[in-house]
Amino acid sequence: MTETTAARPAATSESVAPVAPAAPALQEKIAGAKALIAAELSKPGLACITSSFQTECVALVHMLIQQRPDVPVLFLETGYHFPETLAYRDQIVKDWKLNLVNLEARQSVADQEKQFGILYQTEPNKCCGFRKVEPLFAGLSGYDLWFTALRREQSPTRANLQPVEAFKLPVGKSLEKISPLAMWTNRDVWAYLSLHNIPHLPLYDKGYTSIGCWPCTNPPVDPGNARSGRWQGKEKLECGIHIQAD
Repeated sequence: MTETTAARPAATSESVAPVAPAAPALQEKIAGAKALIAAELSKPGLACITSSFQTECVALVHMLIQQRPDVPVLFLETGYHFPETLAYRDQIVKDWKLNLVNLEARQSVADQEKQFGILYQTEPNKCCGFRKVEPLFAGLSGYDLWFTALRREQSPTRANLQPVEAFKLPVGKSLEKISPLAMWTNRDVWAYLSLHNIPHLPLYDKGYTSIGCWPCTNPPVDPGNARSGRWQGKEKLECGIHIQAD
């Protein structure tokens, strides 16, 4: 699967209004995603969305805030983000007036490195556990509906992703995990951004196709696998936030 073939939107945040009709196939996918969002938001309970401010995350946030403008947008502030990611996040938050919730680890990066060393080099699973998994699961404990921008195409570990799944947190609480873009392709995502004049994270212009913490993110080594630039040299495909509690 190739993740870099679609046209990219103009780098402007001045407007989110459509500039041209979407192709029929994309129109159908957009309508389906919006219908699922509406159906899930009609259910009782508190809703949130997690966003890393990658392309699909921004597309889904854009759709979700049209129906729930004040929905909490949970962002994992790991302390290891690219400066470009943080600047882009702040610009989108400002332009769209998002209800941003930054989730942080219990330890600062400095304290963690002092106690454990450079975990992203020696034990990346533990690093992700401290800086991503624990803060996210703690943050999700107050919600009932969790919207994500996961897509089947992204990784073999996501190939069987369902648009709506039950997700159990370590504390025992279950919530609904909703992925309205599950069947979308990378081309669909870029077409949606272009359609709405939504700017993209500038790191894509430097060859990155899947963007996380800077120590563990590189341009892809396999052009057909967008996530092949993540955790290079490590037997690791996921950070752990989408793995169910036992």
